[in-house]
Amino acid sequence: MTDATASPGYDADVIVVGAGPIGLTTGCALRHHGVSCLLLERRQAEKAYSRANNLWARPQELLASIGLRDALAADAYAIHTINFFVNGTPTAPIPIADVASPYPEVLYSAQNVIERTLAEAFAARGGRLERGGTVVDVVPDEAGVTVILARGEGAPEERRRCRYLVAADGARSTIRPLLGLDFEPEGLQGCMNRQVDARLSWRRSPEPDQLWFFYYERGFAGILPVSGGYHRLFFLADDTGVPDRDPTLDEMQAVAREVTGDETLTLSDPQWLTHSRFAYGVSPGYARGRVVLAGDAGHLSLPIGGQGMNAGLHDAVEIAWRLAMTLRGQAAPVVLDSYDGERGGEHARLSAQQARGFRWTVYRGPVADTVLGLAAKALPKLGSLLQGTDDMQQMGVAYPGSLLNEDRLSGLTQRLRPGPMPGERAPDAQVTAGGRTTTLFPFLYNPDGWTTGWALLCFDGRSPAPGASLLEAVEAVAPWPWVRPRLVLAGPMVEGGDVPVLSDMDGRAHGAYGLEGRPALVLIRPDGHIAFRGDADRTGHLQAYCLRVFGAAPGDAGPVSGRTEPALAT
Repeated sequence: MTDATASPGYDADVIVVGAGPIGLTTGCALRHHGVSCLLLERRQAEKAYSRANNLWARPQELLASIGLRDALAADAYAIHTINFFVNGTPTAPIPIADVASPYPEVLYSAQNVIERTLAEAFAARGGRLERGGTVVDVVPDEAGVTVILARGEGAPEERRRCRYLVAADGARSTIRPLLGLDFEPEGLQGCMNRQVDARLSWRRSPEPDQLWFFYYERGFAGILPVSGGYHRLFFLADDTGVPDRDPTLDEMQAVAREVTGDETLTLSDPQWLTHSRFAYGVSPGYARGRVVLAGDAGHLSLPIGGQGMNAGLHDAVEIAWRLAMTLRGQAAPVVLDSYDGERGGEHARLSAQQARGFRWTVYRGPVADTVLGLAAKALPKLGSLLQGTDDMQQMGVAYPGSLLNEDRLSGLTQRLRPGPMPGERAPDAQVTAGGRTTTLFPFLYNPDGWTTGWALLCFDGRSPAPGASLLEAVEAVAPWPWVRPRLVLAGPMVEGGDVPVLSDMDGRAHGAYGLEGRPALVLIRPDGHIAFRGDADRTGHLQAYCLRVFGAAPGDAGPVSGRTEPALAT
């Protein structure tokens, strides 16, 4: 399935409802995998102003895996530092880019810029986008889903047919309640957010490479760059005495001067002045049969750390490779079934975390403010304690209870050096391949040109003995050609035919996976999360896992593309 042609009787194999950042990313990811895709969007054009605007490290890794990250980075500011102030006292800056990722710097842009870039990529990949229709109903059946559209009073209803439907139609989703997956949001009382996107002149650095956050009496504020030389200023605070309307530019400038302590701070040329109150909640499920939820369609997110859109980007990448494998017949039902528990569980965890952080930020009270003020003077790194960078960067997103997890490693060595477990992100590490220094990541994502490829890392454990076992493992997965083996050798050389050999003489890769002295097999999913771990000399466990997750061997199925680039329509 390498072109945009749908299966007979369908308008597209997958229809995505909603062409915001998450819907567009889902569409791009599906086209990356060669799946025919139609996007339906009620709006006639992209939003003219920005809402979500930042990309953290882990979502950047996922976007890179589907060929989108660099295009988005080209029109974004790279952030390396967060500055924190508590009641006017500076704390030690947080080096936000100090994370173990190829993309440690946070990217700040604007939602309209992000949407435009993604829409161009989707069109270039052969995707189809229809605007101006409102989805009024979806009718799933055993063979697919019928989407019913309305285009205005008096216009006849239209129908679109697909094999699977992704609802990415935002927090006010019309599809979520149709599936019985609606939820009652929990409101946060007594607080209001006032916000402006404007040009900023002040006594601090004008360069768009830093963020500033201010804890002040009864409130929390932030100043961060958006595209085109603009900055966003938000003030999340007790609403006592605050007019329940959009603020004026003069009002925003006055509160900004007071909070930042900079009497020269000047705002001009506002693009967007708004106010809002907050509520949060998560859908009780992220899938019903052939219909799945993605992004805000499944959750109402709080503005803590800019996590909402980034969490939705995980959804987009996660559902796309599952649908692609399912449509190709490469996956047993468990692959698609695992999306609901993985992403629904992660959104529930994130929502609870955000609610705790939000309540601490806004409902601190005078006693907490006093303690914070004293702590800021005694603990110069207080900012990093208030907002941990690893968590903000979403590097810790994991699926410990996934239906796809299987761990066959045990014993004292594993208890002493457990390494990353199934469900966790597979770490990167320096290796040597073909006489050149490189890292594991190029051998994990889109392995050998298979966009839905699973990488099998065969570690020798720095032992001279396991060569035969590693080659046996390579042979064991041959019936599933999308499982792409790699020999990770810290000991003697093993010739594996056309299997890439990654030399790890310094033990960096073995150490990253907790496998020093332990010959082992680690199977990594298309999204870069570990699925299976097992002893190198017990390949039967690996074969049984492949049968459970992929089903019977397909025979002579071929790769989507012989290249590392996405398989696109021509």
